[in-house]
Amino acid sequence: MPLILISGIPCSGKTTRCEELKAFFQGKGKDVIVISEHEQIIRAGFDKNSIYLDSNKEKHVRGLLKSEVLRHLTPTNVVLLDGLNYIKGFRYELYCGSKSNKSTQCTVHAEINRQQAKEFNEDRKNDSERYLGEIFDALVMRYEEPDGRNRWDSPLFLVFPDQELDKEAIFASLFDKAPPPPNKSTENAPLSSTNFLYDLDQITKKIMNSIIEVKRSHPVGKVSIPGYEDLQLDVSRVSIPQLNRLRRQYITYSKLNTPNPSQIAPLFIQYLNVSLT
Repeated sequence: MPLILISGIPCSGKTTRCEELKAFFQGKGKDVIVISEHEQIIRAGFDKNSIYLDSNKEKHVRGLLKSEVLRHLTPTNVVLLDGLNYIKGFRYELYCGSKSNKSTQCTVHAEINRQQAKEFNEDRKNDSERYLGEIFDALVMRYEEPDGRNRWDSPLFLVFPDQELDKEAIFASLFDKAPPPPNKSTENAPLSSTNFLYDLDQITKKIMNSIIEVKRSHPVGKVSIPGYEDLQLDVSRVSIPQLNRLRRQYITYSKLNTPNPSQIAPLFIQYLNVSLT
């Protein structure tokens, strides 16, 4: 279920921390899935320097990473995303994805002195693993550091190369708290009975017809609605298309928050009064 997003500039020790966390969680009896940005780049047929010179290639790789993360989020495993993850917008997208999957998430920021990271990069013997100087500098400049005040970066664990990673605190942040509730707008509507949907449609339609009938007399101020005399509404300032739009909105809202059938009419009038104020 949990997602651990590892972020940092090039050569900051992200993969080392990823392997450390993998061993720790496996020792806790958890299934661990590692999704590596470097491996996705290779599978896409690119190299780590060329993709950062081409925004389309970079977007393609980010899309692959996001797809892999969401595909592997299940209630029984831990997903580790090992990559630069330097764009806060991308981290936010992953947060929304894990939230909709009712998963907990945390961010591990592998921090390092920029000059030290540059030296590590230059000392790499394998050319395929080394960033070109201009690419390295550009990535450092473009890096948007995680901020624990942002909900999509929180909880945030900052660690330098010579520091011990607080793995127990990471474990607690993922397994000792409930995941954030999904946004109301992204939840599926609760199942409603056929009778309720029929009543909802018929009652609101009947009120609409009554309002249209009242409007023909050009009333001023609030008037009673025929058939619902105890309910009043100012219909002088609303057009028929506007009423139809409000009815559709109310029906959608009622499907998400199913009211008692006896409350459909008064709640609809109240909704119209509030919307027309």
